[in-house]
Amino acid sequence: MRFRPPGEADFTSPAHGARVSARIGLWLGVAFGLCFATGLISHGIQHPPAWFTWPSRPVGLYRITQGVHVTSGVAAVPLLLAKLWSVYPKLFGRPLVRSVPHALERGSILVLIGASFFELLTGVFNVAQNYPWAFFFPTAHHAVAWIAAGALLVHVAVKLPVIRAALTRADHEEPATGVLSRRGFLLTTGAATGAAVLATVGGTVPWLRTASVLASRSATGVPVNRLASAAGVVAADSSWRLRVGDVEFSLDELRAMPQTTADLPIACVEGWSADATWTGVPVRDLLARAGLPAGSDLRVESLEGGGPYRSSTLPGTHSADPLTLLALRMNGEELTLDHGFPCRLIAPSRPGVLQTKWVSRLEVR
Repeated sequence: MRFRPPGEADFTSPAHGARVSARIGLWLGVAFGLCFATGLISHGIQHPPAWFTWPSRPVGLYRITQGVHVTSGVAAVPLLLAKLWSVYPKLFGRPLVRSVPHALERGSILVLIGASFFELLTGVFNVAQNYPWAFFFPTAHHAVAWIAAGALLVHVAVKLPVIRAALTRADHEEPATGVLSRRGFLLTTGAATGAAVLATVGGTVPWLRTASVLASRSATGVPVNRLASAAGVVAADSSWRLRVGDVEFSLDELRAMPQTTADLPIACVEGWSADATWTGVPVRDLLARAGLPAGSDLRVESLEGGGPYRSSTLPGTHSADPLTLLALRMNGEELTLDHGFPCRLIAPSRPGVLQTKWVSRLEVR
């Protein structure tokens, strides 16, 4: 008997039909769209172009946008796998290229699949704070996101007539005996996506934390991404001074100033967030004491010796906010060294990676 390679027509399961593919593609498009938009927001906050501004209120805004970013990325993983399962028989179609639009479609699919897997896999590693590569994650993740978005737009443009027909056509064909039905496949995909989201979303949604087995947890309630030992920071001695412009303040002087206490979330780019009560001196009060203009853009420097986050930029919108603090205490207790002793920045609606710890200097940019 002569061997005949399988053809596209040999795959008869309803899970490989156009309606299933279009439906899952729609869900995946929503997940990718949310992930892309909120990812641009996070990148803009951390690397702002001249035209970009980000508000300091509501205080939990970044917690929401970054939570949506990570959650939609997690949801996209099972959706992408289901989408690939629904369309893989097309790999056996012949001829491989039938026309220019067909070649364009296949090329965009290859780019889209490669970029999507890169984004999702590196994103999952980032959530786990594991970086087994040499490139700088934020830069690469942002660049490849644009590639994935462009490939997705090309793919949708080429396939739009097929997608529209598949989503609007109403047929009632029954699957063969023993074959997973169209509805069964969609329900299974939805259940897998829901399980993936539930397992991780507790990092952002506190009331789901106990149900989310993979959510970040900490004995103090606020996880620590970077320990003082990893940053090369040792306990500050009595010679430590905070320099604000040309004025210096000792730790005792900071403690003697009028203090503000505020309940503010700290939200990390990895998707987790935690509530804490912070007590410290408002940054705008420090600027006033140092004779610096209110609402100035500031450079915040740390005792950390090196690394991309040893300093951060605090926009004037945040430096003028009365809830932007140079915190000395967390949850009623003096800051531990790992949480930023002797003082750290805490500002509303701002990524945790920019809430600089071990602050040593504030200067107007």
